[in-house]
Amino acid sequence: MDALNVEIFDIKLLMVIGLFLLGAITLLVGIILLITRSAGKEVRTLANQTAKLARKGIAEDVAGLVGNASNLLSATNELVRTSAGIGVFLAVLGFLLMGAAIWLVLQIS
Repeated sequence: MDALNVEIFDIKLLMVIGLFLLGAITLLVGIILLITRSAGKEVRTLANQTAKLARKGIAEDVAGLVGNASNLLSATNELVRTSAGIGVFLAVLGFLLMGAAIWLVLQIS
């Protein structure tokens, strides 16, 4: 009977360790997403080129070009916001998973 209790405790401890590691990995992925996607070089280059395109369209009085450049800037902003939102969500989820693992360790000890 005592050996069964030790095995159950070990299984619970392994599950908590797994939960904590999953939370740490999720937090790390969220932070990496926030760093790389929100301030990515490609997004900045696209925004700069679109702004130049819009200025050229205004200077040459081409309304269609300005409208399309405006739509492209809006889509770029949405892309950055979506990437940042996913990164924040993963970071918060990682903190919650690690917090749950710590709470479970305190409950089973």
